[in-house]
Amino acid sequence: MTHREADRLNKEVKRSEDKSPKVVVTKNGPYIIFGNLPLTKEVITIGKDGEPEKWTKGETYPSQESYALCRCGNSKNKPYCDGTHTKIGFNGTETANQEHYLDQPKVINGPALKLTDVEELCASARFCHRAGGIWNLIPKSDSSKAKKIAREEACDCPSGRLMVQDKKAQKAIEPKFEPSIGLVEDPAMGVSGPIWVRGGISVESAKGKTYRVRNRVTLCRCGKSKNKPFCDSNHYPE
Repeated sequence: MTHREADRLNKEVKRSEDKSPKVVVTKNGPYIIFGNLPLTKEVITIGKDGEPEKWTKGETYPSQESYALCRCGNSKNKPYCDGTHTKIGFNGTETANQEHYLDQPKVINGPALKLTDVEELCASARFCHRAGGIWNLIPKSDSSKAKKIAREEACDCPSGRLMVQDKKAQKAIEPKFEPSIGLVEDPAMGVSGPIWVRGGISVESAKGKTYRVRNRVTLCRCGKSKNKPFCDSNHYPE
């Protein structure tokens, strides 16, 4: 990393006057993570049916009050930034500014569960494929087995693309997360997935705008997303 780049990143770190957890997107550069947020690898683990079945915790990184994570996908010191984005002329322009798609989800109503599906947020973790797919399970959610699997699949979706609501209780079913950062790894597909931001951590744009705060979001770390800073599955092999 050049001295100029190091100075610029130090200035970004100093932008935060408080110690609250948050992610700051820098202009054509890395994500700066504030608030001493734990950083771990989260591995997509395949079940007996050949589909993703559970998350397995991988490597835990040393605790730091703040750190910079690679956003261009070309750092030689992943997951951390090493300044390569300046050498390759990385264009990290954010294109998700409006987030209008969050207000226009596809809705599937079943007898016991309601599913909302925001396809633009898909991170291709594929937990939704198990047992014929969540879209086929929701209409059968009067069955305790179908209901259980559909709930698991929705809660395992890292991006929050898929969310289910218990219709009787009229309550959204959300996984409980401590504020933390995960690095999605998908060994079955031979790829590293997005940065998994969990526990209602705010994400701030390079222009100072705070994106809608959600329990779980996935941020691009391959540099290819067309919905930056969020993942749009462009890391996934075709």
